[in-house]
Formats: sequence, structure tokens, C-alpha cells
Amino acid sequence: MSASNGQQKIVVGLGELLWDMLPDGPRLGGAPANFGVMAGRLGDHAAIASRVGSDRLGRQARAELNALPVDTSWLQLDEDHATGTVTIVLDYGEPHYTFQEPVAWDRMELTPQWLELARSADAVCFGTLAQRDAQSRQTILGFLDATRPECVRIADVNLRAPFWSGEVLRQSLQRATVLKLNIHEMPEVLRATRICAQAAMPNHDDEILHGARQLLECYPLQLVCVTIGSEGSMLVTREESHRHRGRPVVVRDTVGAGDAFTAALTHYYLEGAPLAVLNEAGNRWGAWMASQRGAMPPMRADMVRDMSEEIRLLSA
Repeated sequence: MSASNGQQKIVVGLGELLWDMLPDGPRLGGAPANFGVMAGRLGDHAAIASRVGSDRLGRQARAELNALPVDTSWLQLDEDHATGTVTIVLDYGEPHYTFQEPVAWDRMELTPQWLELARSADAVCFGTLAQRDAQSRQTILGFLDATRPECVRIADVNLRAPFWSGEVLRQSLQRATVLKLNIHEMPEVLRATRICAQAAMPNHDDEILHGARQLLECYPLQLVCVTIGSEGSMLVTREESHRHRGRPVVVRDTVGAGDAFTAALTHYYLEGAPLAVLNEAGNRWGAWMASQRGAMPPMRADMVRDMSEEIRLLSA
């Protein structure tokens, strides 16, 4: 499996696949899975590298994903552990999470098949939650180490206490090409990576820019993306930065909005788009997802086509 000669880029969501147990019923999710589904909808060859149980929820997860534009052939099956679940309580649209453990995605294995996927990937999105168990942590790090130098490795830190540590962050950032975090996570990341012991919440754009540049100085990153909720996002490289002020939207829930942002940013990053286009694409798709229920809502093909055309016009 390869992506060359103008073929689809191979984009991998690596990590947790789980069921969001929402007040109105279970919905399939997990940040890498949400990312993978959105990448597939944008036209990439998207694959989900995760692990599910042999239980009813595992079978249902496969069935739902098989109806979506994402490659499920890399999903591992665990006979001893249940498919992951997380209970989500929404507080004024903001989700609060309770994760079950241990579950199938805590036991991911670096198989020869996964090594083949790693070597063929054009981009891999991974986070910190799936590294809460030593086995899956070593699998994720080994997968990243097996990728080609030109593969774009996106660390979407997605901090969920108590399932992360400074060591996990440092090991992740040493391997990352792109770092995505939100404004609330920035001081935690700066403190945990020992860059700034007294880091506080940024209050204005200059402080966000300074924090991003500190991360670029300390790690082999090419891009830092800081999302600021309804106020948009800032993208920073060593040479330039771009601030987007966000897009107005009526929020239904924010589950999956950040993952849609990351998938859109990755899609256009692989095309070599400028920062303004990356920011517009991320904010457009993140806002659209926030206007929907759940992380994998129905999506019309004509809407994807029309919005993609509008975004591409920005770089013309």
C-alpha cells in the first residue's frame, strides 16, 4: 500500500477507538478514529489503527465504520478485553469524560502488518490518552519510529487527567512533526516538558505566540497549532505565524470538533497549503462538527465538495 504519483495520501489515526456513552445514547468515537473518519471524508485514504474487543460493541464498531470512508482492515481483535467506552456528561456543550480501563486499545500490538502500515503512511495522528498503558505506549512509539522521515506525525495531545505524564509528552514531541493543543493545555505542556516551570494561561496572542515558539525551539517540530475554542486558532512555524479568529456557529456539542480541525489541517498540510488555508480549513470543519451531534454525524458529499472548493480558492 503506497501513496505516490498523485494518489490518495495514506493518513492513519493511531490510538483509541471507543464508544462515547452520551446522555442520548452511545456514539462511536475516540480522537484517532474521529480523525480517521474525517480524513476519509476529505478524500484521503484513511486508516484506523486501534484494537477492539470480540464483544457486541466491538462488532458494532466495525459495522458502523465499514459504512464510512475509512479502512478498518488494520483493527486488531482482543479476545480478553472489552471494547473501550467513555461516559460523557455535557455541561453547557462542553464534554466531561470518565474512561473505562483496562480495555482493548490498552493492549495494541506492533505487528508486522502495522509495521507495513507505518512504513507506507504519509501522515499519522496520535495522542497521549492511548499511551496510558505501557504496552500501547511502546506500540505507538514503535509505530512512529517505523515511519518514513517525510511522514507527517501529528501529536494531538488531548490531555485527559490522570492519563498522561511529562515523560509521555516529551517522548511524543520528540517524534512529532506537528503539535496540536488547545489554549488551556499550553501551560500544562510547557510545565510538563520543563520548558517553563511558571507557565500560565496565555491572555493574548503575543503570549500564545511566545509559548509556541518555545516549543519549536525545544523540539524538532515544524508546526505548532493552538486552538482557542470559538475564538479560532493560531498556527506557528519557525518562519511565520497566522491567526484565525474563528467562525460563528450554533454549538450543539464539541465532541469531535477538534479532531475534525486536525484532519482538515493535516489534509491541506500534505498538499503544501499556506498557513492561512490550513487555519481556514481547520476552523471551517471544526465549526461544522461543533454544530452537529456526535463525532461522526452524517455528511453529504456535495457539502464536502463545495466547502473544499471554497477552501482551495483561498490558495489560488
